Amino acid sequence: MIISNTDYIAGYEITEMIDIARGSTVRARNVGRDIGAVFKNFVGGEIGQYTRLMSNAREEAIDRMIADADRMGADAVINVRFMTSAVMQGASEILAYGTAVKVRKK
Repeated sequence: MIISNTDYIAGYEITEMIDIARGSTVRARNVGRDIGAVFKNFVGGEIGQYTRLMSNAREEAIDRMIADADRMGADAVINVRFMTSAVMQGASEILAYGTAVKVRKK
């Protein structure tokens, strides 16, 4: 599956636009990470536990978007974007979405 954040794929021609492919996951923080984050907040710097949590969530959302595009019979997903939203205090949704398309080599 070819994934691109542009509206084209070099060397390929888009032959059919299928539908929007999407994948999401909701992740919650945990108390142990929050305690560490409070201390990090005092001294500044990156909160590594949260960075890893969000990175894993993005990968899971991408995998689910690819599975959705695959179910539709797509060869690629173009214009891929991410969106994050808080669904409740301490929990965030990561959404990956793009246009599922059929392509062929030029």
